[in-house]
Amino acid sequence: MAKLYFYYASMNAGKSTTLLQADFNYRERGMDTILWTAAVDDRYGVGQISSRIGLCADAHQFDAATDLWADVQGQLASRMIACILVDEAQFLSRAQVWQLARLADDANIPVLCYGLRTDFAGQLFEGSAALLGLADALVELKAVCECGRKATMNMRVDAVGRAVVDGAQTEIGGNDRYIALCRRHFVERRRDAALAQSDNG
Repeated sequence: MAKLYFYYASMNAGKSTTLLQADFNYRERGMDTILWTAAVDDRYGVGQISSRIGLCADAHQFDAATDLWADVQGQLASRMIACILVDEAQFLSRAQVWQLARLADDANIPVLCYGLRTDFAGQLFEGSAALLGLADALVELKAVCECGRKATMNMRVDAVGRAVVDGAQTEIGGNDRYIALCRRHFVERRRDAALAQSDNG
């Protein structure tokens, strides 16, 4: 029986690398796959899944209007699909997670989703929340904080490395970047940034 998997982690834990390795393993055995990534994330090119170690692959794009069940059903009419792999799964809607669960349950296709659990403020993304509730298997991939402890949080920082404490949940590109931290250092740096902001205000 196929399952819906959620591989989650903070930034820089190798989620895309792990996805591309899983895809390679299927294809090496002559099995066909479908790769999906979020249309909103075009940092490495449109419809591209890229890892920090230089691996990349073309992928279908999903946005809020994409019906994953219908799209995959259409492709099943002309080919066998052994596995569905979804990068940036935090950007899925709750309805799309249910569509992926249906593909595992009714079409009997394993679905492997990879994404962040929480945003820069420590809040769950919609897709991640749905996957945490619905996935058959939850797998945490490990990243390392600057102190050496396990990193579980994602911090948005500005051009000089200060924590960003306000803003939209999703911000692609721009001058900000993200770092992975343990919860202790995440809280400390956000508190320091908030204090500095209030002092300057």
